[in-house]
Amino acid sequence: MSAYLVLIGLVVLERLAELVVARRNLAWARSRGGVEHGRRHFAWIVLAHIALLAAAPAEVWLLGRPFIPLLGWPMLAAVLLAQGLRWWCIGTLGRQWNTRVVVVPGLPLVSSGPYRWLRHPNYVAVVAEGLALPLVHTAWLTALAFTAANAVLLTVRIRVENAALGLIRRDPAGKR
Repeated sequence: MSAYLVLIGLVVLERLAELVVARRNLAWARSRGGVEHGRRHFAWIVLAHIALLAAAPAEVWLLGRPFIPLLGWPMLAAVLLAQGLRWWCIGTLGRQWNTRVVVVPGLPLVSSGPYRWLRHPNYVAVVAEGLALPLVHTAWLTALAFTAANAVLLTVRIRVENAALGLIRRDPAGKR
């Protein structure tokens, strides 16, 4: 359990580093006329991620979930790969990356790095990590709950992001 708590702690530190980058990038975007979209769902995303990081070790401790090497090691590899993909996305987007949906007028869509192959590769990392991190120590209830909540939140988030980026065309009545 102590090694798992170290892993969770490292993920928390990674999230804090993301927030530092996001705040810096938000200030940069706003200074260039950046507009934030989808503010209402953002708090729910934050809450879901905090719940993931709290519930996974709580489930392990309260329900006595064991570390099963055949499951735990591949899930740890998936967590590490997800982190690599996330930071590849952050590096590729540079100042345009944010935890919020912020669009700076006049900037082109990024189509390099992982965005060559996927429209939303950062969300692939979020999905993989959200499933794998709890399963490192067989916290399957947390994995299921977060995956279900995350599916709903990402559906909303991707629609908001696609609309903000002009990837979804709306008619004057506001319908797609």
